[in-house]
Amino acid sequence: MPPSSQWTRRAALGALAAAAAAPVLRESRAAGASGARNIIDVHAHYQPPAIRALNLPGPMNAWDLQKQIDDMDAAGVTRAVLSVTTPGVPATGEAGRRIARESNEYAATLASDHGRRFGFFTCVPMDDLDAALSEVAYGFDVLKAQGVGLFTSYAGHWLGDTQFDPLFAELERRGAIVFVHPTSAACCTRLIPEVADTLIEYGTDTTRAIASYVYRGAAHRFPNVRMIWSHSAGTMPYLIERFDGADRSPAARAQAPDGFRASIGRFWYDIAQASNPVATYALRSVVPLERIVFGTDYPFRTSADHVRGLETGKVFAPQEIAAIYRGNVAKGLPQLV
Repeated sequence: MPPSSQWTRRAALGALAAAAAAPVLRESRAAGASGARNIIDVHAHYQPPAIRALNLPGPMNAWDLQKQIDDMDAAGVTRAVLSVTTPGVPATGEAGRRIARESNEYAATLASDHGRRFGFFTCVPMDDLDAALSEVAYGFDVLKAQGVGLFTSYAGHWLGDTQFDPLFAELERRGAIVFVHPTSAACCTRLIPEVADTLIEYGTDTTRAIASYVYRGAAHRFPNVRMIWSHSAGTMPYLIERFDGADRSPAARAQAPDGFRASIGRFWYDIAQASNPVATYALRSVVPLERIVFGTDYPFRTSADHVRGLETGKVFAPQEIAAIYRGNVAKGLPQLV
């Protein structure tokens, strides 16, 4: 059970757009009310009081728990696994450790207060690996988290870098689920001032992180860590021919003996903000169907948006959509259920 700390259960009212077109929402609400979909959302965000108190710019300050529940109900999402979004823990040192701990305790309280509606990924202070390991242990052993939330890169280093091996060794020991959210790499923030990093750089950094994790050998060293990559794998599916070519290199084979495609076929991928037929067809062309799961990126997009994307995109048959909604998680990531 989570600690008995008293938390404010409802965030300040905001102006986030939490609905798609009215006809679609009415249809989704009816389906959700009947339990026809029974969706698990692995990519949904929350704003803990410890981060809200910093008054950082951005729409997360308007996050509201009841609006999130209403959005879930409208589309038939019965469970959402919550994570802190970019930039993650927005402080270092003692302040960062405190923010991570209070955020995780708040998430555990949400999960406890709302039955099976919510799970959560532990956030960790990555400026100090000892502190990160301590928070992983606290998250799993005390708060009963479903997994750990990480970001694609930290200070110019991607997740395959050996400096992160102590953390991944512990996650390997636990057979942990790791949800990976994109961020702006240190090299490439605001390269085009008129274009937000979320439009291009998030997908690109996701691809960098996948390539780093495979070609620096982490996927081979830590086969029992179950990685979930966001946004239909970023730009990775579109670059598959280049990765196929890279596999011919002896250096690549040394780090990824089974090859790039075999390595990525053992990860999971959510379809948040990439539920359109172009992205989903590309993704299913390079990874097994059973490795594709549902995500929304709420509150930046709605659950109904993603239901509509999958159900009108004509990429998946109805039974395949049902697997993406829940079956693939139940089979391969049962802790999230």
